[in-house]
Amino acid sequence: MPDTTTDTLEGPLAGTLVVDLSRALAGPHAAMMLGDLGARVIKIENPGTGDDTRGWGPPFVGPAENPQATYFLSCNRNKESVALDLKSDDGVQVLRALVERADVLVENFRPGVLDRLGFSVEELHRLNPRLVVLSITGFGHDGPESRRSGYDQIVQGEAGLMSLTGSGPEDPQRVGVPIADLLAGMNGAYGALAALYERERTGQGKVVRTSLLSAVVGVHAFQGTRTTVAHEVPAAQGNHHPSIAPYGLFSCRGGRVQISVGSEKLWRTFAQAFGIDPERAGFASNADRVRNRPAVIAAVEEAFASYGPEELLTRLEQIGIPAGKVRTLDEVYAWEQVRSQGLVVGVEHEVLGPVELPGPAVRFFAPGDADETTRRAHAAPPVLDQHGGSVRAWLGTTGPGTTPRPKEARR
Repeated sequence: MPDTTTDTLEGPLAGTLVVDLSRALAGPHAAMMLGDLGARVIKIENPGTGDDTRGWGPPFVGPAENPQATYFLSCNRNKESVALDLKSDDGVQVLRALVERADVLVENFRPGVLDRLGFSVEELHRLNPRLVVLSITGFGHDGPESRRSGYDQIVQGEAGLMSLTGSGPEDPQRVGVPIADLLAGMNGAYGALAALYERERTGQGKVVRTSLLSAVVGVHAFQGTRTTVAHEVPAAQGNHHPSIAPYGLFSCRGGRVQISVGSEKLWRTFAQAFGIDPERAGFASNADRVRNRPAVIAAVEEAFASYGPEELLTRLEQIGIPAGKVRTLDEVYAWEQVRSQGLVVGVEHEVLGPVELPGPAVRFFAPGDADETTRRAHAAPPVLDQHGGSVRAWLGTTGPGTTPRPKEARR
């Protein structure tokens, strides 16, 4: 990434400085989202090893003597990397200088770790009263289990998501991406944005706290109210919606398609088009169809048996039934609709050269959609300490030194 300042980037957060002390995924994802919005993000990493995800593979890509983990590439675009030993005088000096200039600090240490490093919330706000501190933990900052380490799959299980995912109640499955981490990062980014907005009114930075546990419980949606209000305990039931039928993945000749028949009007249109009596006993209402799901699935798949997948999708589109295929990820990234939405971005990596990355999910436009104001120039995830020299020069701090402080000088 070229040397930059907070004034040279585009996007709604241009002029904002984010210090990213986090590692692994939840915090880095939050910081990357802020970078996608135009913030300058300076990522602080451990000397020598860097973020844990630099070693998470395979797959690794690039030269054998300098392999790059694709996991790290997934959550660190639009950032600069500075390696700091936060137990050294130099590391403390550089971080203090960054905190004094920053708008947001992102951290996902376990509760108490940042305090022991000498950067408690009180100290951070003494250095910079306008600083927004985004803090992400596994199970929350307080409560009886706050000190537990938070790892995505463990939280997916503990927060109930795995009990809802899989072919049936005896087959709990994790979601195919680290969804607890990703949702915690998204919640953190949106909380940080709210705190920045509030700061415009109050002049004071706030502490924003979220967790992987909060992230998963926060998206239980209708399954949550099914539990708390209807007092039912939901369980996994494969690729069919628990409250709507027919809605799910259905077999046809030589393949499968997904359909969503989400209203009684759509049901009548669908049933009549495929030779199913919409008023048949047990099929007449959505509640009836949910109660008689196996019979509905059988009737739909019998009607689909003479259609190949593409032919069936064409027919469903003709009659206005929401439908789709199950794409592999290589098909997704080659899909013109995905590329038209800016969901693939090209960057120039220090080691790998030109590569394509998944892109940001939000776009911005001037009134009337005349001009897109989304950040257009994206930077590749940095190699370790790629920007150490340029950031130090910008801060006016001394060169690196990794001699640990005497014990009595540490906090």
